[in-house]
Order: sequence, then C-alpha cells, then structure tokens
Amino acid sequence: MFDDFDDFDFDPDDLESSSDKVEQMPIYKKAIEIMDTVQDICDLIPDDDSVLAHIKGFLLEDSMLIPAKISGAEAGDIYDLRMENAAIIRKCARDLMVRYHSLEAFGFEHVEYYKMVRQQIEEFRLLFINWIASFDPWNYIVDDWGLFNPPGVSPFDKDPLDM
Repeated sequence: MFDDFDDFDFDPDDLESSSDKVEQMPIYKKAIEIMDTVQDICDLIPDDDSVLAHIKGFLLEDSMLIPAKISGAEAGDIYDLRMENAAIIRKCARDLMVRYHSLEAFGFEHVEYYKMVRQQIEEFRLLFINWIASFDPWNYIVDDWGLFNPPGVSPFDKDPLDM
C-alpha cells in the first residue's frame, strides 16, 4: 500500500527553499501586508467593548489564514488541494471586506482606517486571479467529494475502494 513512498528522500533544505520561494511571491507579500494592517487596526479596538472584541477575533483569524493557505496551496501543488485553499482564501478576503460594515455599525471610532484594508484586498484580488490561473488542473488527485476536480473529471471516475 505504501510502496510508492519507499524511495522518498526527505530533505529539510527543500522545505526552507520552498518557504523562501513562497515568501517572495507578490500574492504572499500582499497577504502579509493585509495581515499587518489588520493587526494595527485591531490594536485600536478597545478591550472593554465585547462586540468589537468579537469582531476583532474574526478580523485577526481571517487575516492570518490567508498567508497560511497560500503556503499550503504552494506546498501541496495538487490542483484540488490548491483550489480548496484558494476557496478558503477567497472566503477570508471577502469576509474581511465586509467587516468594515460591522466595525461601523458597532461604533468603532477609527473605522475610516479600515478603508486601507479594503484597498489592499482589492489589490490582492487582482493578484489572486493571476495566481489561480497558474494552477495546473491536470496535476490532480480525484476529489471524491466532486468539488475541486478539473473540468470533465468526475468523482465517480475513482474507485471508492482504491484508497
């Protein structure tokens, strides 16, 4: 069952060079910029406001997930895993876009600063479009849930007992 892994040689230097490569990608750099800006804005949210503190938690989580999922997508280099990470990234970015309204509705004093995050997300979106276009749809494992298969590939093409 695991015969395919007999010739697997693990080299920790490969991880380091892979990490360096990801950190140089424009989309990753923009994700870090967004995360840093969100952190700076969250530092302005008063700790004594429970609703804003709750929103702050969502902001931090979404902003931290984006670079992590970019790294995961790049490390996996398999179409369905990359697309799954891309979908999570898109959700986080879209949630960050609309959190402006929550901050405004619940009286965050410095809500105008959040417009910087929205601008950064728009810049990120353009990088994201080019990034996902670079995914190789034919480097895949059949997604047996049927969600992230390349066009024309069905989850029914895979033998369910072949795991």
